[in-house]
Amino acid sequence: MKHMSVFEVIGPNMIGPSSSHTAGALRIARVMHKLAPQDIDKVTFILYGSFAKTYKGHGTDKALVAGLLGMDQEDERIKEAFKYASEKGLHYVFETSDSTQYKHPNSVEIVVKDSRGNRLSITGSSVGGGSISIDKVNGMDVFFSGEYYTLFITHDDQPGVVAHITHCLSEHDINIAFMRLYREDKGKHAYTIIEADEPIKEDVIGQMSMNEKIHYVKMINL
Repeated sequence: MKHMSVFEVIGPNMIGPSSSHTAGALRIARVMHKLAPQDIDKVTFILYGSFAKTYKGHGTDKALVAGLLGMDQEDERIKEAFKYASEKGLHYVFETSDSTQYKHPNSVEIVVKDSRGNRLSITGSSVGGGSISIDKVNGMDVFFSGEYYTLFITHDDQPGVVAHITHCLSEHDINIAFMRLYREDKGKHAYTIIEADEPIKEDVIGQMSMNEKIHYVKMINL
């Protein structure tokens, strides 16, 4: 039997009618807000399962836009997220899919493009009580929950890179709760995801980024 915390039963403090369809959706979009470039030109939200059926009535659409703008789940501005997106010049579209290739009924893929045409996508699930899981980045299977201080690192799959990452954390007494490595293929593009017990400061990120085989390091703190 799966044990549930009281927060999964009661749900978080939030604006909106549903912890799964509003707070969870917003948290997924906030992950993209942390990972994406600042000059987003267009975003496409592809909704699956129950998200696709109820996203307007449950406020999932406003929550997703609000999260991408960096709002948190208690922000009163969520109700007017479309207005704030318009003021920022953010172009967004919602699409629904009847595909069954998702891990949870409340799932969304967020695809952003910047002004230079670069593309980034994440797929996430709202798993209950406002909790989420990020299941894919750029089509690659990954996993993190956003419940910890999370580092998302893209790098070449080469010897010494992971050792450099862990050395930087060790030098600053950062305790690793979880660490996962994902790669497209041997010697090619890879992601390392670090979930830590304490905040990770900018100087640690700067030290990591000095390795020429590391492309970028993003801090995700929800």
